[in-house]
Amino acid sequence: MVSTMVAQSQVWQDEMQAVGTLRAQRGSDLAAEVPGIIDQINFESGQTVAAGTVLARLRPNDDAAKLAELQAATDLAQANLARDTKQFHAQAVSQATIDADDSHLRAARAQVEQQKDLMAEKVIRAPFSGQLGLRQVDLGQYVPAGTPIVTLQALDPLFVDFYLPQQALAKIAPGEKARITVDAYPNRDFAATILAISPRLDQASRMVQIRAVLANADHKLLPGMFASVHLDAGAPHHYITLPQAALVFNPYGSTVYVADKGPPGKPLSVHTALVRTGPTRGDQVAVLSGLNEGDIVVTSGQLKLHPGSTIAVNNAIQPPDQASPHPVEE
Repeated sequence: MVSTMVAQSQVWQDEMQAVGTLRAQRGSDLAAEVPGIIDQINFESGQTVAAGTVLARLRPNDDAAKLAELQAATDLAQANLARDTKQFHAQAVSQATIDADDSHLRAARAQVEQQKDLMAEKVIRAPFSGQLGLRQVDLGQYVPAGTPIVTLQALDPLFVDFYLPQQALAKIAPGEKARITVDAYPNRDFAATILAISPRLDQASRMVQIRAVLANADHKLLPGMFASVHLDAGAPHHYITLPQAALVFNPYGSTVYVADKGPPGKPLSVHTALVRTGPTRGDQVAVLSGLNEGDIVVTSGQLKLHPGSTIAVNNAIQPPDQASPHPVEE
């Protein structure tokens, strides 16, 4: 008892595959620029924040008093300049005095701005909109400059970075589509678009780095995930395709059993056909020569066959024949 199928041609799109890594379009580990003690924490782990949101503050100490002192010195320098300017018009002071007053005023204003910048460095803000990670510090903790406080990741869209051999350069270009799969969601494909191709190859591997971009509105994908990248290569072909189970592999080549079309009502007999196979995809293999469209090919039960054997056909069960099979998880 064997199963059979009629050989038919299908559209066959050559595909390139690569291993990639997802990364955020914008991602950063936020840290304070100056050392200090954590005085305020204004976020929760995993929170989504807008650009400019104040996330944490360091203890200000006497910063406000220093700013007031410098502002007072600036006011005095401005008053001295105004007073001496009137005296200058009355020819009571020299131009050198006016120049010195103006220099003192500009220096005082610069010190005020310097103090404001120092105070601003003690406020940690979100540089862009995104989702926060886990909080890494606690209230009252002393943190040296550069200590990570929390990570911020913009999750939509995401980049996927991957490498292809240099032979692929003739088959891809920015703007072309790609298909992304991840182990976390085995039954789902994510559409991506090639964004950029590196202008240089890695000298050790002769591989070129490529970056694609994909939408992630539901935030299912996360930066750092391993991803499989599938890209169409060149124009589609028309090949006769068979389930891989239909082929009998021998040292001298691959063969299939083809049913001979005899008189109606008579048992079918088979003969072997030597075929030249091409690329594979999923459960299917492309047949480049040795088989004609419309031939009846035995797809299972070949172990007991030999040329000239008669067969009884039962097509109730067929071997897998899917271009993109998905594993069934139990």
